[in-house]
Amino acid sequence: MMHLLRQAVLPLAMFAGPLWAGGLTPSERQAGAELYQRCQGCHALAYDRTGPRHCGLFGRRAGSVEGYGYSQAMRDANIVWSRQTLDRFLAGPLKMIPGTTMGYAGIAEPSQRALLIGYLEWASTSATLCPNQ
Repeated sequence: MMHLLRQAVLPLAMFAGPLWAGGLTPSERQAGAELYQRCQGCHALAYDRTGPRHCGLFGRRAGSVEGYGYSQAMRDANIVWSRQTLDRFLAGPLKMIPGTTMGYAGIAEPSQRALLIGYLEWASTSATLCPNQ
């Protein structure tokens, strides 16, 4: 029973706890980096690939990286990327923005999304990983 309770509470705690306070533990950062490897087929932190760069993601309006060729659906989405909007998007990109060209099915597990978002938030503040931010 305690195991089931931990499974239900962990994802919620990750949104309220140190993960979002900029206090990723080394193991959380590593887990987030490992999850980010799934993204690297199309994305990079500091430069555009098939998908747009992730440096500067938080607080940026969806579809707004200068020079990147977004789908019309993404340009029209009227979303500003935050922990909450990114969590919804990563849970089901095509559900949140029908017509997006991001054909990724999403990440079903809330705790994995929280780790990935925490890593992206941490990486965005790294002068080494995101030198032009």
